[in-house]
Amino acid sequence: MPWRAPSPIDLYDLLPKTNCGKCGEANCMAFAVKLVNLEAPVEQCPPIVEDPKYKQSYEKLKELVSPLVKEVVLRGPKCVVKIGGEYVLRRHELRYVNPTAIAIDVDDSMSGDEIINRVKKVEGFSYEYIGRMLTLDLIAIRSVTGDREAFARAVKTVVENSSLPLILCSLNPKVVEAGLKALSPEYRPLIYAATKDNWREMGELAGTYETALAVSSPGDLDTLVSLARTLSSNVGVSDLVLDPGCFIGRGGLSYTIKAFTQLRYKAIEQGFKDSAYPLLAAPISAWTSIEGNEKAKAWWESVMAVMLMTRYADIMILHSIDGWALLPLVIWRFNLYTDPRIPVAVDPGLRVIGQPDEMSPVFVTGNYALTYSIVSGDIEKARINAYLVVIDTEGVAVEAAVPGRKLTAEKLAEAIRAYGLDVKVKHKILIIPGRAARLSGEIEDATGWRVMVGPMDSRDIPGFMQKQWIPEKIRELMSGG
Repeated sequence: MPWRAPSPIDLYDLLPKTNCGKCGEANCMAFAVKLVNLEAPVEQCPPIVEDPKYKQSYEKLKELVSPLVKEVVLRGPKCVVKIGGEYVLRRHELRYVNPTAIAIDVDDSMSGDEIINRVKKVEGFSYEYIGRMLTLDLIAIRSVTGDREAFARAVKTVVENSSLPLILCSLNPKVVEAGLKALSPEYRPLIYAATKDNWREMGELAGTYETALAVSSPGDLDTLVSLARTLSSNVGVSDLVLDPGCFIGRGGLSYTIKAFTQLRYKAIEQGFKDSAYPLLAAPISAWTSIEGNEKAKAWWESVMAVMLMTRYADIMILHSIDGWALLPLVIWRFNLYTDPRIPVAVDPGLRVIGQPDEMSPVFVTGNYALTYSIVSGDIEKARINAYLVVIDTEGVAVEAAVPGRKLTAEKLAEAIRAYGLDVKVKHKILIIPGRAARLSGEIEDATGWRVMVGPMDSRDIPGFMQKQWIPEKIRELMSGG
């Protein structure tokens, strides 16, 4: 049966009801609401975890809030990647939880310098999008030589130059073990892959080294789920990832999309445990399946990746490191995995644009991500050295934040104090959005600063500044005119 969110009362009845505050909330009911909204783990309540008398309640709570798709955790020395952990088939029913993890490959036929160069590009890839930095997540190390020592060297080279979690790729258990031995205890990689021919050896490796294990059966879903069942029940490997194959040729892409959809549908809508694992996609297959130049192959890889991200791929392996191929993926991932119940917001705070000095303008905006992105972008494009005060409007746009009292004079006064604007600038003049003009008097009373009402549209900021931010006007406002 599909997952149905329990009510806060259902969860409250199972909590200790001590209102001890150890969870960080004022009372147990508030914590129950956070559990329903997937904003906190059950383990955030120390009494229910530590006191034996709550053992049954703890187990029942875990059952009520556990995802239908198992969550698998991969680790590097400095970061963690979570995949799976999903509750719903359709994003609007609740939200998707763990964004699709993107891995870029290296292989053991590359020289040390080639590997280091690719690793640096992976580590260095970032793109700021509506206030968030979009990055890549893992490195997949492929064995193409079949040589254990070559694979171990490649793993060591990556480890010495990156702290990202890893995928170790080989169908030869001995090669995989050589790679595992090259890792420090801080790593928990995904090993790829167990097949119908090597499942026992791969399962034993996953158990011995406490890793996650990918199961691969391209084009054969029956064998795939059978292997998952065997590895889970008979070998005791619980952290599995399923790879149904990634095809492009005639009928191949259609099969691939249907296979991913069917596996996730069976897990969430029908409660089929043997498919209730994260799904792995390998759009990297485009590089061997498509004829043409590298640009054509990278294009197909990117197209496949976007499709499979939309159709429930939890982790994917890619080859292209070109920005034009990766940018659509990370932007689509960001939008796909935002919570539809919550406006997309950036962190409030003081942004420094260019190299402002004590006479540079101070702009004000809200923290709705799109508004912030447009306003800050328009100021940057105009090459204006300025401060931008981003008020916490709870992700609401300015035109709604003003009547909704999300943008207030009191919040702005507090921001001026918190960010030390009295020290940073001499003029004590704020430029507020045109859509917040009605607040100008309140802001002057609450802050003691003078207010300039800016344009209704931030694209008009350059013209506004040329006409209004001039010495005569500044002196007039500073003198109280």
